[in-house]
Amino acid sequence: MNKKPRRYHSAVRAAQANETREAILQGVAAWMQRKPHQDFTLAGIAKVAGIERRTVFRHFATKEDLLAAFWERTNHKIAPQTLPLRLTDLLAAPREVFARFDNEEGLIRASLHSNAGREMRLAGVAARRQAFRECLREITQRTASSEFRHLECVAHALYSAAAWETMRDYAGVSGKEAGAAASWALGLLAEAVRKSAAT
Repeated sequence: MNKKPRRYHSAVRAAQANETREAILQGVAAWMQRKPHQDFTLAGIAKVAGIERRTVFRHFATKEDLLAAFWERTNHKIAPQTLPLRLTDLLAAPREVFARFDNEEGLIRASLHSNAGREMRLAGVAARRQAFRECLREITQRTASSEFRHLECVAHALYSAAAWETMRDYAGVSGKEAGAAASWALGLLAEAVRKSAAT
């Protein structure tokens, strides 16, 4: 009777694989900050990360896979739950998240002003839109569709890295202050829509 070959598991190999994966993801961050307007390629990331091109493909089959992994890693560093689940989450989110943006300022700015950052952000747009709509339906079920659409647009604008950057640069505030301002504005808007729907 033939025995199945044992799978060989090495803690050292696993650690090396994790280190290589992290080096690749750090390469993405470096690329976005050093070469914001150049086309994002796996070969380019390999060069920035100082590893062979085939090694990148061993970890990430496509550019989309790599960007998705990098976006997940970035979001997890900033907040475990980035998409709101209910209205209270949405209203509180800027206050909680914008201060953490300050800790990753270079990367957040790069995500706003690089081709790779735009690709990365747009890949998650469908899930973001769905999450915002579900949250806002708590107060907009009786409102006109145009009013709902207006609130949705403003909510996206206020809870965004672009809002954080604008307030940091133009108002000269910290991320903490910018988050407080955005949450305050969202709360006022939500209450105004709630009252409008009740009349």
